[in-house]
Amino acid sequence: MPDKKRVADSEVSLHQFMLPQHANPLGNVHGGIIMKLVDEAGGLCAMRHAQRPAVTIAIDSMTFHSPVHVGNLLTLKASIHYVGNTSMEVGVRVTAENPITGEQTHTNSARLVYVALDDNGRATKVPGLILENDTQRRRWDAAKERQAERLRREKE
Repeated sequence: MPDKKRVADSEVSLHQFMLPQHANPLGNVHGGIIMKLVDEAGGLCAMRHAQRPAVTIAIDSMTFHSPVHVGNLLTLKASIHYVGNTSMEVGVRVTAENPITGEQTHTNSARLVYVALDDNGRATKVPGLILENDTQRRRWDAAKERQAERLRREKE
């Protein structure tokens, strides 16, 4: 396993066509379905980075901007924002596309934290992150502050 990896090495893009079985009583896609898909995309990104199994330890934020409708093509793009010793913060951006008109809407974003596991199911070291541009550096800095806040709250 390399000592450090580029953000692009671990990025994941998932696509899911939203069907009637995904709908809530209001006729929109149930938020829980979207949350599950966000966790899947984020988890795959974390596993690609660590090249190990990874488990979700926190959903730092999940903000819904607009509903997803049955018939939309949902696209989830996940990328590593920050790595610690054993943990990784992954950002996931979700867009819904009307496949007939091509109209796309940013529906929600999320930040999740994962921990890589060794063969015994214990936390294990993950590769560092090579930051190649200002966006990646800005995401790293913000995520590092969130990690420090999470650790501070954990000690209280």
